[in-house]
Amino acid sequence: MTKHVAVLKGGWSHEREVSLRSGATCATALRNAGYRVTEIDVDRSIALTLSELAPDVVFNALHGRFGEDGTVQGMLELLSIPYTHSGVLASALAMDKHQAKVMFKAAGIPVTDHTIAHRREIASGHLMEPPYVVKPVQDGSSVNVFIVKQGQEHPPQEILREDWDGDDILMVERFIPGRELTCAVMGDVALGVTEIVTDLAFYDYQAKYASGGSRHILPAPVSPNIYEKVQKLSLKAHAALGCRGVSRSDFRYDPRGGDDGELVCLEINTQPGMTETSLVPELAALAGHSFEELVSWMVEDASCNR
Repeated sequence: MTKHVAVLKGGWSHEREVSLRSGATCATALRNAGYRVTEIDVDRSIALTLSELAPDVVFNALHGRFGEDGTVQGMLELLSIPYTHSGVLASALAMDKHQAKVMFKAAGIPVTDHTIAHRREIASGHLMEPPYVVKPVQDGSSVNVFIVKQGQEHPPQEILREDWDGDDILMVERFIPGRELTCAVMGDVALGVTEIVTDLAFYDYQAKYASGGSRHILPAPVSPNIYEKVQKLSLKAHAALGCRGVSRSDFRYDPRGGDDGELVCLEINTQPGMTETSLVPELAALAGHSFEELVSWMVEDASCNR
């Protein structure tokens, strides 16, 4: 009997548009792989919609809050519908960058120094010596991220705007110069390592999703030692939070100083972008998995109690 897969996409987070693209691409690939697929643009009646639809599996292509922070995962547990990606606790921990760093540090994974403060306090004066980064504690796709450069007189005043649509509590994090590296984990296997290169100020929303905003170099042109270290740390981060299915860990690598320079883990993404040109599908292809094989594996890996 053909499995009926409900693909959740859209939602109402800052990452809605990206999720719509991920969901549509995955739905097409799953149909090509032989599954019966229903695409759902998620609204707040999603529990009722899924109860009536009663799919065999939910492919969760949501990004950002509600879809990626453990909320929809808890709903799917209540409905007893098997789902892809990580479970309730791992999703909630990964979405909270502060809590994820606490877990990483306890597991021996190198992280950057940071502090948490109200946006008014952050805007009033430097909480650490520049350069540093101001970012949301719980958000993705580099939404509302600001880099404070060395010698910059004031913190970003944009966070005091009356139309500010982010949280009041933000993270101030030491900026690590150098290179952007990322590595995907599929089950219990670390895939390859990609270097992300952009001509923009940093790997922001535009660099991630606009045409020509960034270039993905894979395998990353780093030493074998650093390449392997990124893979090992990605597996360690995946395990530290209890992630399942597919995840992607992001790193900054400063080759200056010391034998291997400084390598730190910035965060882990439990539901990374899933268009055919996204980082995880590219890394899966490097390992010999077609896009259809990747999404099929994710469906067959789905379960409750994740």
